[in-house]
Amino acid sequence: MDDTETPARTNQDASTDLGTIPFNRPSIVGREMELMREAIEQGHTSAEGPFSSVAAEILTEATGGRSVLLTTSCTAALEMAALLLDIGPGDTVVVPSFGFVTTALAFVRQGARVHFCDIEPDTLGLDPAHLETLMDETVRAVVPIHYSGVGCDLDGIKEVLARWPNAFLVEDNAHGLFGTYKGEPLGSHGRFATLSFHETKNFICGEGGALVVNDPADVDRARVVYQKGTDRTAFLLGQVDKYSWQDTGSSFGLSDVLAAYLVAQLERRDRILERRAHVFDRYMTSLEPHVEDLGIRLPIVPEDRGTAYHMFYVLLSDRERRDAVLTAMHAEGINSTFHYIPLHSSPHGRRVAASDVDCPVTDDLSGRLLRLPFFNELDDDHVDRVVESFLRASTRT
Repeated sequence: MDDTETPARTNQDASTDLGTIPFNRPSIVGREMELMREAIEQGHTSAEGPFSSVAAEILTEATGGRSVLLTTSCTAALEMAALLLDIGPGDTVVVPSFGFVTTALAFVRQGARVHFCDIEPDTLGLDPAHLETLMDETVRAVVPIHYSGVGCDLDGIKEVLARWPNAFLVEDNAHGLFGTYKGEPLGSHGRFATLSFHETKNFICGEGGALVVNDPADVDRARVVYQKGTDRTAFLLGQVDKYSWQDTGSSFGLSDVLAAYLVAQLERRDRILERRAHVFDRYMTSLEPHVEDLGIRLPIVPEDRGTAYHMFYVLLSDRERRDAVLTAMHAEGINSTFHYIPLHSSPHGRRVAASDVDCPVTDDLSGRLLRLPFFNELDDDHVDRVVESFLRASTRT
């Protein structure tokens, strides 16, 4: 397909025979089947094959990283970051309470405890003002999430970290590939950054992720950790005559078949982003006239940031109303959902917390946020139907 064509459909349209609109639907956008078959026929289906090299090269250019290592998931990439920072018992990390569990879990598995940080009400990103109150000598990493593909206040976070030289920035950029902060790619600001290619993300390969290494001093050790603790990469480059166990590590590499899937998606980068921007803008245009009368709030993208168009959400007036709208939309076959359950008040979150904290913005917004269906194949008719369902439900509640 050339760039003027629309993405190829999956075996079903966005609305099924029953008239439902799913929350998400993975799609084939180009040469996925062709390239995956090629990967299998070439006989290199494990990690670090030819398609892995192509995908890593594309991502290195996109992020500005010194090295990009494809992993089995974003979680695996975060686990690599924890190993490379030598996180262990006695250390703490700071993560937003408003986030997915594995942002914290990757570090907790190494023995660290967690400071849960509140978020800013505009971007729903980690709040630098609250971060400053949490910092102490035990903090080794601060891991903000670029929620919905909109960059958090990186300048504010860096300003806090500048006073704590033993604490490092790790960007959880699962939502934000190709988003920008003040003209620079999200994922280029931390010592490390992580990416996700899970089927719910903008660019997918079923399950997959990547670690972006931004500091040249970390590149060689990152390859050792990636290679199960061995210097196999140096061996393959002819730098040593045999490889052996050198350091900690694990089996992090992504199958080259899935890397081929990812390459086909990345080839269609412009078309995917254009389509997602169109869906986002149509939601905004359709709902903006109703903001005041319905008492809702729509996503905020600061002028100095470029969104990656990962999702579209609406903030309603309170949890009861959010839940009622969600139930009403489900009854009409519109699969909207909520996001996230705060980590600081979760059962295991309480067990691993380094301190008791209040996260009032997180508690408030997580109870009011409603995510609308958002995926590449969502056409204008489907967006309009989602909006109509939302407006009906909001008017009734």
